[in-house]
Amino acid sequence: MPDSRASAQDLDRVAAALAECLPALNRALDRRVAQDFRRPRPPEGQLALLRFVAQREGVTVREAADALLMRPNNVSALISQLTGEGLLERRQDSGDKRIAHLHLTSRARRELAEVQLLERAHIADALQSLTDGETGALGSAVGALTSLARSLRPAPAAE
Repeated sequence: MPDSRASAQDLDRVAAALAECLPALNRALDRRVAQDFRRPRPPEGQLALLRFVAQREGVTVREAADALLMRPNNVSALISQLTGEGLLERRQDSGDKRIAHLHLTSRARRELAEVQLLERAHIADALQSLTDGETGALGSAVGALTSLARSLRPAPAAE
């Protein structure tokens, strides 16, 4: 029975190609969106935080930092910037005044939706230039890429 696992050489080739391709894909998409966004597009760190808060409304600073693989003081700095820009609200916990819960403003929801719409439109446009086989391969790879991203996350720290 043949081994269904890829050889070390194949894994290395795929790893190298992904390490080169994925950041280039992200940069290209960022540039396209920045060209079409009405206002200066928020930096990637701010967008990541806004996206996370949109998914987990009421999240704490610590939870956001853990999920985004960032230091809490860096997330706090992003929060200060975003609250100053009117994109994020920090609400005190009713039981523990030291804990803040994060909420998007209506403006942030609109701008985040606009960025996501532009991203999807640019990707859909680019997909139209591919062959049916290439599009099918990318569709099949989405689940594998999601699993790969999950397996690259560091193990939770022991407390």
